[in-house]
Amino acid sequence: MSEINEPCSKAISKIRKGVILLLCLSAFQVSAQPEELEYAYPDISVWTTQRDENGKLKNPLIELAGELFSQAGIPWRAQDYPAIRMFHNLRTGVSKFSMLVNAESILQGCCLVSEQPVALVEIRIFYREDSIPVSKIEELNGKSVITIQGYSYSGLVKYINDPENSITNNVAVNHKSAFAMLDKGRAEYVLDYAYPAAEVLWENPITGLQYSQIKKADIHLILHKDYPNARNVMLQLEKIASTLIRVGF
Repeated sequence: MSEINEPCSKAISKIRKGVILLLCLSAFQVSAQPEELEYAYPDISVWTTQRDENGKLKNPLIELAGELFSQAGIPWRAQDYPAIRMFHNLRTGVSKFSMLVNAESILQGCCLVSEQPVALVEIRIFYREDSIPVSKIEELNGKSVITIQGYSYSGLVKYINDPENSITNNVAVNHKSAFAMLDKGRAEYVLDYAYPAAEVLWENPITGLQYSQIKKADIHLILHKDYPNARNVMLQLEKIASTLIRVGF
């Protein structure tokens, strides 16, 4: 019996070693796959008033994210959040990626910020032709302005709400309401982003309306430091972004 069982034992031992090796290789392959990233973005848009088939505001940066992660070989998903929750998720690492304006000071310590911007947004101040032209935020001192709920305007709303500047801030619920308020004389000025304002005014023009550019704001890649090999991944994403032609923004 021992002469028969000994070869069997050796064969079984080899099989076991083979199974273990396969399991180890399989585990290595799984671990070698990049960790999935969640791209968190705000549920209000600086780009458009248009919504997709699910009722969510369109975001052209989702298309840019798709190009970045496709070329980098990184699995990802996109999710919109109210601004406060989005920043909380980015700070805590629940969400590992975003593309934002003025994020370096807000996310300092937890996240890497790309050296170069990947997009640009323009903030404009709109006014009637009989109003005093304004091209700097300081020129709103002592005047009345309409802003839109939920936007920080790259930090400008903090200045507007500072009592020392004596600015009356009339908050509108959306872009369309803001310009309707201006048209009815509720305030002298509207602060808005270029693209959604253009959409509203295309459908509801206001005779004699003027505007000045008050600020241009850069949008940067944001990557949480806890993402595996974060610095090298950021360098890779920046390199890919520099090769992409971004149309429309």
